[in-house]
Amino acid sequence: MPRASASLVTCHASARSRGRRGMTLVEVLITLAIMTLVTGTAVVGLGTLRRARLRQSSVMIASAVRVAYGHANAIGKPVRLVFDFEQRMVILEEGAGQLSVDKKDKTGGAAAATDIEQKAMEEAERIVKGPRAPRPSFTPTKAFGFEPQGEKPGKDLADGVRFLSIDTSHQEEPIEEDRAYLYFWPGGQTERAAIQVVLGNPAEADPERDIMTVLVSPLTGKTSLQKGRVEMQRPRDESEESEASDSGF
Repeated sequence: MPRASASLVTCHASARSRGRRGMTLVEVLITLAIMTLVTGTAVVGLGTLRRARLRQSSVMIASAVRVAYGHANAIGKPVRLVFDFEQRMVILEEGAGQLSVDKKDKTGGAAAATDIEQKAMEEAERIVKGPRAPRPSFTPTKAFGFEPQGEKPGKDLADGVRFLSIDTSHQEEPIEEDRAYLYFWPGGQTERAAIQVVLGNPAEADPERDIMTVLVSPLTGKTSLQKGRVEMQRPRDESEESEASDSGF
Protein backbone atom coordinates (compact mmCIF):
# COMPACT_ATOMS: atom_id res chain seq x y z
CA MET A 1 0.00 0.00 0.00
CA PRO A 2 2.75 2.53 0.80
CA ARG A 3 4.43 1.75 -2.56
CA ALA A 4 1.20 2.30 -4.48
CA SER A 5 0.61 5.59 -2.68
CA ALA A 6 4.14 6.73 -3.44
CA SER A 7 3.73 5.85 -7.11
CA LEU A 8 0.45 7.73 -7.28
CA VAL A 9 1.98 10.77 -5.66
CA THR A 10 4.88 10.63 -8.12
CA CYS A 11 2.47 10.54 -11.11
CA HIS A 12 0.52 13.52 -9.80
CA ALA A 13 3.71 15.48 -9.24
CA SER A 14 4.89 14.67 -12.76
CA ALA A 15 1.56 15.86 -14.24
CA ARG A 16 1.74 19.10 -12.29
CA SER A 17 5.30 19.58 -13.49
CA ARG A 18 4.24 19.16 -17.14
CA GLY A 19 1.43 21.66 -16.59
CA ARG A 20 3.90 24.21 -15.25
CA ARG A 21 6.65 23.71 -17.86
CA GLY A 22 5.21 26.34 -20.28
CA MET A 23 5.70 26.37 -24.05
CA THR A 24 8.59 24.73 -25.85
CA LEU A 25 10.83 26.69 -28.25
CA VAL A 26 9.07 25.10 -31.24
CA GLU A 27 5.67 26.17 -29.93
CA VAL A 28 6.94 29.73 -29.38
CA LEU A 29 8.31 29.91 -32.92
CA ILE A 30 5.05 28.61 -34.39
CA THR A 31 3.05 31.19 -32.40
CA LEU A 32 5.34 34.02 -33.55
CA ALA A 33 5.03 32.87 -37.18
CA ILE A 34 1.24 32.87 -36.98
CA MET A 35 1.22 36.33 -35.36
CA THR A 36 3.56 37.69 -38.05
CA LEU A 37 1.41 36.23 -40.82
CA VAL A 38 -1.79 37.70 -39.36
CA THR A 39 -0.17 41.11 -38.78
CA GLY A 40 1.33 41.15 -42.27
CA THR A 41 -2.02 40.34 -43.84
CA ALA A 42 -3.66 43.15 -41.88
CA VAL A 43 -0.97 45.65 -42.98
CA VAL A 44 -1.30 44.63 -46.63
CA GLY A 45 -5.07 44.95 -46.39
CA LEU A 46 -4.76 48.39 -44.81
CA GLY A 47 -2.35 49.55 -47.53
CA THR A 48 -4.72 48.32 -50.23
CA LEU A 49 -7.63 50.16 -48.60
CA ARG A 50 -5.66 53.40 -48.34
CA ARG A 51 -4.61 53.27 -51.98
CA ALA A 52 -8.18 52.53 -53.00
CA ARG A 53 -9.04 55.94 -51.53
CA LEU A 54 -6.36 57.52 -53.74
CA ARG A 55 -7.90 56.00 -56.85
CA GLN A 56 -11.39 56.91 -55.64
CA SER A 57 -10.37 60.58 -55.41
CA SER A 58 -8.73 60.48 -58.85
CA VAL A 59 -11.88 59.00 -60.39
CA MET A 60 -14.00 61.67 -58.68
CA ILE A 61 -11.82 64.42 -60.19
CA ALA A 62 -12.01 62.82 -63.66
CA SER A 63 -15.80 62.60 -63.36
CA ALA A 64 -15.98 66.26 -62.28
CA VAL A 65 -14.03 67.22 -65.41
CA ARG A 66 -16.53 65.43 -67.64
CA VAL A 67 -19.48 67.01 -65.81
CA ALA A 68 -17.99 70.51 -66.09
CA TYR A 69 -17.23 70.00 -69.78
CA GLY A 70 -20.86 69.06 -70.49
CA HIS A 71 -22.34 71.67 -68.13
CA ALA A 72 -20.61 74.55 -69.91
CA ASN A 73 -22.25 73.44 -73.16
CA ALA A 74 -25.63 72.97 -71.49
CA ILE A 75 -25.87 76.45 -69.93
CA GLY A 76 -23.93 78.39 -72.58
CA LYS A 77 -21.65 79.99 -69.97
CA PRO A 78 -18.07 79.47 -68.83
CA VAL A 79 -17.65 77.00 -65.99
CA ARG A 80 -14.69 76.19 -63.80
CA LEU A 81 -13.55 73.55 -61.36
CA VAL A 82 -12.01 74.90 -58.17
CA PHE A 83 -9.34 72.81 -56.47
CA ASP A 84 -9.15 74.00 -52.88
CA PHE A 85 -5.90 72.82 -51.26
CA GLU A 86 -6.86 73.80 -47.70
CA GLN A 87 -10.37 72.31 -47.76
CA ARG A 88 -9.26 69.32 -49.91
CA MET A 89 -12.31 69.88 -52.06
CA VAL A 90 -13.37 70.07 -55.71
CA ILE A 91 -16.01 72.75 -56.42
CA LEU A 92 -18.03 73.29 -59.60
CA GLU A 93 -18.73 76.98 -60.34
CA GLU A 94 -20.68 78.87 -63.02
CA GLY A 95 -19.51 82.17 -64.49
CA ALA A 96 -21.70 85.30 -64.53
CA GLY A 97 -20.21 86.61 -67.78
CA GLN A 98 -17.80 85.89 -70.61
CA LEU A 99 -14.23 85.06 -69.68
CA SER A 100 -11.12 85.84 -71.68
CA VAL A 101 -8.30 83.92 -70.09
CA ASP A 102 -5.36 85.95 -68.86
CA LYS A 103 -2.31 83.70 -68.76
CA LYS A 104 -0.46 86.05 -66.43
CA ASP A 105 -3.23 85.99 -63.84
CA LYS A 106 -3.60 83.41 -61.06
CA THR A 107 -7.39 83.38 -61.44
CA GLY A 108 -7.17 83.28 -65.22
CA GLY A 109 -8.97 86.64 -65.53
CA ALA A 110 -11.88 85.99 -63.16
CA ALA A 111 -12.79 88.04 -60.09
CA ALA A 112 -10.79 87.33 -56.95
CA ALA A 113 -12.30 84.73 -54.63
CA THR A 114 -9.71 84.73 -51.79
CA ASP A 115 -7.62 87.34 -49.95
CA ILE A 116 -4.47 86.00 -51.62
CA GLU A 117 -6.01 86.46 -55.07
CA GLN A 118 -7.22 89.97 -54.16
CA LYS A 119 -3.74 91.06 -53.07
CA ALA A 120 -2.20 89.60 -56.24
CA MET A 121 -4.78 91.40 -58.35
CA GLU A 122 -4.15 94.74 -56.65
CA GLU A 123 -0.41 94.32 -57.17
CA ALA A 124 -0.91 93.56 -60.86
CA GLU A 125 -3.16 96.59 -61.33
CA ARG A 126 -0.50 98.87 -59.83
CA ILE A 127 1.98 97.61 -62.41
CA VAL A 128 -0.33 97.57 -65.46
CA LYS A 129 -1.95 100.94 -66.01
CA GLY A 130 -5.02 101.73 -68.08
CA PRO A 131 -8.60 100.46 -68.23
CA ARG A 132 -9.29 96.77 -67.76
CA ALA A 133 -12.34 94.75 -68.76
CA PRO A 134 -14.66 93.75 -65.90
CA ARG A 135 -13.80 90.41 -64.36
CA PRO A 136 -16.60 87.83 -64.32
CA SER A 137 -17.47 86.30 -60.96
CA PHE A 138 -18.09 82.60 -60.38
CA THR A 139 -20.45 80.97 -57.89
CA PRO A 140 -20.79 77.34 -56.73
CA THR A 141 -23.38 75.24 -58.53
CA LYS A 142 -24.59 71.67 -58.90
CA ALA A 143 -25.04 69.54 -61.99
CA PHE A 144 -26.20 66.04 -62.78
CA GLY A 145 -23.34 63.79 -61.73
CA PHE A 146 -21.86 66.42 -59.41
CA GLU A 147 -24.14 67.00 -56.44
CA PRO A 148 -22.35 67.85 -53.16
CA GLN A 149 -23.97 66.62 -49.97
CA GLY A 150 -25.48 68.94 -47.36
CA GLU A 151 -24.29 72.53 -47.24
CA LYS A 152 -20.89 71.85 -48.73
CA PRO A 153 -20.07 73.78 -51.93
CA GLY A 154 -18.15 70.85 -53.43
CA LYS A 155 -16.96 67.28 -53.06
CA ASP A 156 -14.25 66.23 -50.62
CA LEU A 157 -11.24 64.14 -51.46
CA ALA A 158 -11.16 60.78 -49.65
CA ASP A 159 -9.62 60.61 -46.17
CA GLY A 160 -5.84 61.00 -46.25
CA VAL A 161 -5.77 62.27 -49.85
CA ARG A 162 -4.78 65.82 -50.78
CA PHE A 163 -3.82 67.87 -53.82
CA LEU A 164 -0.10 67.80 -54.55
CA SER A 165 0.20 70.04 -57.62
CA ILE A 166 -2.16 71.44 -60.25
CA ASP A 167 -0.97 72.75 -63.60
CA THR A 168 -3.26 74.27 -66.24
CA SER A 169 -2.65 76.15 -69.48
CA HIS A 170 -3.39 79.62 -68.09
CA GLN A 171 -0.79 79.26 -65.31
CA GLU A 172 2.87 80.02 -65.76
CA GLU A 173 3.85 77.56 -63.02
CA PRO A 174 2.08 74.67 -61.26
CA ILE A 175 0.12 75.67 -58.15
CA GLU A 176 0.79 73.86 -54.87
CA GLU A 177 -1.25 75.87 -52.35
CA ASP A 178 -4.39 77.98 -51.83
CA ARG A 179 -6.60 77.41 -54.92
CA ALA A 180 -6.24 76.40 -58.56
CA TYR A 181 -8.78 76.65 -61.40
CA LEU A 182 -9.59 74.69 -64.53
CA TYR A 183 -11.86 76.52 -67.01
CA PHE A 184 -14.45 75.21 -69.49
CA TRP A 185 -16.21 77.11 -72.29
CA PRO A 186 -19.45 76.58 -74.27
CA GLY A 187 -18.81 74.85 -77.56
CA GLY A 188 -16.69 72.10 -76.02
CA GLN A 189 -13.29 73.30 -74.93
CA THR A 190 -11.26 73.31 -71.76
CA GLU A 191 -7.62 73.71 -70.76
CA ARG A 192 -4.78 71.26 -70.89
CA ALA A 193 -4.17 70.21 -67.28
CA ALA A 194 -2.34 67.86 -64.93
CA ILE A 195 -3.94 67.38 -61.50
CA GLN A 196 -1.73 65.51 -59.04
CA VAL A 197 -3.09 64.01 -55.81
CA VAL A 198 -1.11 62.30 -53.04
CA LEU A 199 -1.93 59.87 -50.28
CA GLY A 200 -0.62 60.94 -46.87
CA ASN A 201 2.45 63.09 -46.27
CA PRO A 202 3.97 64.20 -49.62
CA ALA A 203 7.49 64.02 -48.14
CA GLU A 204 7.01 60.34 -47.27
CA ALA A 205 4.93 59.30 -50.28
CA ASP A 206 6.00 56.46 -52.57
CA PRO A 207 6.20 58.15 -56.01
CA GLU A 208 4.79 55.09 -57.79
CA ARG A 209 2.16 53.96 -55.30
CA ASP A 210 1.01 57.02 -53.33
CA ILE A 211 0.66 59.59 -56.13
CA MET A 212 -1.72 59.72 -59.11
CA THR A 213 -2.12 62.29 -61.89
CA VAL A 214 -5.31 63.14 -63.76
CA LEU A 215 -4.44 64.45 -67.23
CA VAL A 216 -6.99 66.53 -69.14
CA SER A 217 -7.18 66.95 -72.93
CA PRO A 218 -8.02 70.56 -73.94
CA LEU A 219 -10.38 70.06 -76.88
CA THR A 220 -12.21 66.90 -75.92
CA GLY A 221 -12.20 67.11 -72.12
CA LYS A 222 -10.98 63.52 -72.12
CA THR A 223 -9.16 62.40 -68.98
CA SER A 224 -6.46 59.84 -68.28
CA LEU A 225 -5.39 58.48 -64.88
CA GLN A 226 -1.66 57.90 -64.52
CA LYS A 227 0.41 56.52 -61.65
CA GLY A 228 3.02 58.83 -60.15
CA ARG A 229 3.83 62.46 -60.92
CA VAL A 230 3.18 63.15 -64.60
CA GLU A 231 3.96 66.66 -65.79
CA MET A 232 1.67 68.54 -68.16
CA GLN A 233 2.96 68.97 -71.69
CA ARG A 234 3.37 72.64 -72.53
CA PRO A 235 3.14 73.30 -76.29
CA ARG A 236 5.98 75.45 -77.60
CA ASP A 237 3.95 77.18 -80.30
CA GLU A 238 0.40 77.52 -81.70
CA SER A 239 0.76 74.55 -84.05
CA GLU A 240 1.40 72.23 -81.11
CA GLU A 241 -1.69 73.66 -79.40
CA SER A 242 -3.85 73.03 -82.48
CA GLU A 243 -6.56 70.41 -82.77
CA ALA A 244 -4.41 68.31 -85.06
CA SER A 245 -1.89 67.74 -82.28
CA ASP A 246 -4.39 67.45 -79.45
CA SER A 247 -3.50 64.30 -77.61
CA GLY A 248 -3.85 66.07 -74.29
CA PHE A 249 -1.41 63.75 -72.58
